[in-house]
Formats: sequence, C-alpha cells, structure tokens
Amino acid sequence: MDTLIAPQPAAPEPRPPRRPGRGPLIALVAILGLIALAGGWALARASTAPRPLTDPTPVAAPQSGIAGAVGVRSAGAHLEALQRVADQNGGNRAAGTPGYAASVEYVVGVLRAAGWDVRTEPFQLGGASHHDDTDHDDTDRDDTDRDEERRAGRTDVNVIAQTRTGDPNRVVLAGAHLDSVAEGPGINDNATGVAALLDIATALGGAPDVPNALRFAFWGGEEDGMIGSSAYVEGLSRAERKTVRAYVNLDMLASTNGGYFVQGGVGDDEEESGPAASAEIAKLLVEQLRVAGVEAENVEFDGGSDFVPFAEAGIPTAGVAAGDGQRKSRADAARWGGEAGEVHDPCYHRACDTLANVDPTKFEAFTDAVAATLVRLATG
Repeated sequence: MDTLIAPQPAAPEPRPPRRPGRGPLIALVAILGLIALAGGWALARASTAPRPLTDPTPVAAPQSGIAGAVGVRSAGAHLEALQRVADQNGGNRAAGTPGYAASVEYVVGVLRAAGWDVRTEPFQLGGASHHDDTDHDDTDRDDTDRDEERRAGRTDVNVIAQTRTGDPNRVVLAGAHLDSVAEGPGINDNATGVAALLDIATALGGAPDVPNALRFAFWGGEEDGMIGSSAYVEGLSRAERKTVRAYVNLDMLASTNGGYFVQGGVGDDEEESGPAASAEIAKLLVEQLRVAGVEAENVEFDGGSDFVPFAEAGIPTAGVAAGDGQRKSRADAARWGGEAGEVHDPCYHRACDTLANVDPTKFEAFTDAVAATLVRLATG
C-alpha cells in the first residue's frame, strides 16, 4: 500500500499546555494550503459558537486552519443535545431504544444541515453486551439483562456520512459509537467522540477542497459487542475495503481522571498494532496532540472498541481515547495529573456519566488533534 501521508514540512515546536476553552494555535495553513475553504467558515463558526460546556474562559481569536474552528464551545453544544436526548428517554441512549433513535435523528439533522451526504444503514441487534469490571448492584445488573433481552433481535442503524467532494476510491474514514449503555446517558462514553466528529463535519462542510473523500460513521451496538461497526465492515466487498485508506476511531475523549492515549501502530503482532500503515496514522495523531499542547502515549489496541473489525479486515487503523475503567498508573499521574490508583473514568458505564463527567481540556485537545489529522490524511 502506498504511504498514507504526503511528505510535509517539519512539525512545529510543541506549544505549552492550554487552559480549557482556548483554541490551539495550529498553523495548519502552513501545512495545508488546500484548506482555504469557501465562505470563511472559520469566522462564521466562531461568530455563532454556542456557550461553553463548563468553562467560561474566553476563546482565542479564530484560526484560519480547521483546528481553529472546532473545540469545546462548539462541540459542547452537541454534548448538551445528547444529554437532553437521554433525559427525555429513560436516562440512556442504548441501541434498540427510543433514546438511540432520537440520537440518530439528531446526528442526521446536524450532518445534513452541514451539507454532507447522509444515509442510515441497518444492522441486526443480538447477543449479550460486554460489561466493565466496575461495581454495580445485582438489581441494576438484572434490569440491564432484561433490557438486553428485549432489544435482542431488533434492527437498528448506523449513520454514515460522506463529503460530496474528494475521490470516493480514496476514503478517509473516522467513526465513533453513538449508543450508550442502558445504565446511563453515555456522555463521555461516547457522546464525546460523536460531538467531536459532528463539530469537525460542520467546520469542514460537505464539500471541502480535498483530494480524498471523508466519511464519518456513527456506530450503533458498540456496547453490545461492536455489532454496528462489525456489520458495516462485513458488508463491504473486497474492492470497497481497499478504498478505505485509513480508519480513525474516537471513543471516550474526556475522562476526568484519564490521559491522552493513541491506539495502534505498536505491539508485538498485528492484533496489537493493527495492519501495515496503522503506525503512520498513530504517529500523526501523536504529533497533532503535541501541537495541541499535550504529550500522548502510543499504546496497543485492547480489543474493546470499534477499531477491532477494521483492523481485522486489514484496514490501516488507529484510535484516540482518554481511558475507561482501568486504573491510572503513577507514571501517568505524574505526566498528566490526576489520581494514581483510581480509574480513568469513575462514571464509566454508570448513571453519573453525564455532562458533569467531562474534562473540557482533554475534549478540546483530542478534537483539535483529530481534526488536523483527518485533514492531513484527506490531502495525502
């Protein structure tokens, strides 16, 4: 396979860490002259940005690259919308429920308003969901099992959106799971990944001037065993799989005791590292997080998110995450702050995974880095 990323000038020097709510100063124009998108979308986005999620700090002046048009203020509005969806639908957005259907409706509306070509693709729900090792009382678990039994066998949908420009035979794909667990609203897990992609899609618009097509996917049934993403990959022909040059997975971007993890490209075998060229994507994500002001750790795939079916299909794959139910090491606490020995997300798969369970600093850094990475890949 040819290299995914076109040669670029040397990366800029790392910038100091930023306060929450301040846009990064990523000189993307110096890297990508192709991103002079019509209509001055960066200025338009800044002038209409919704109120911040949790942080009242003023935002820096709008930047001319894509990273200057995304961030916690604009993406935070999507988190608030998905919290409202959960509040209005039994406290969750699990696949096969009215909360998930309302989440799909919201995502489709945002993408179509941004000018993307949008469709929904059905898949069959079924099987038992995977659970974390955090404590839940027996009553909660029994209720969850009954909910899963009711949902099994139903049809649900993934949301697939694609730019109207770019070569459809050279696709850069990014995805985030849209469903929550039945126990809670799933704002960090994984409304954060969804909101980041929606913000990037809105900033780019549906017809960016890039040579490769961009495709964003919002998966259902991840909490039931990555059903939606697996069905999508299984439905691709061999020729269609070859058109996907890269897959970037976003899952849990704002864990309050988390860190900055880039998955893929390292490990002793392909199951841990992903297919050839996964390392290129992971390296680019690490570089863009450094530009955003943080030093990320490149880690192996752990088998626990929607990157799995893509890696197994031989598609170059990487992911970003702030951490889930694993405990923070002393080294990571020294590097990123937080409490060593405590889990990355104390509300992982619980009812308290609400807007209050979001770290805006991590959320913005990941959103900025993914935005810049996707544009680099789309122009490569």
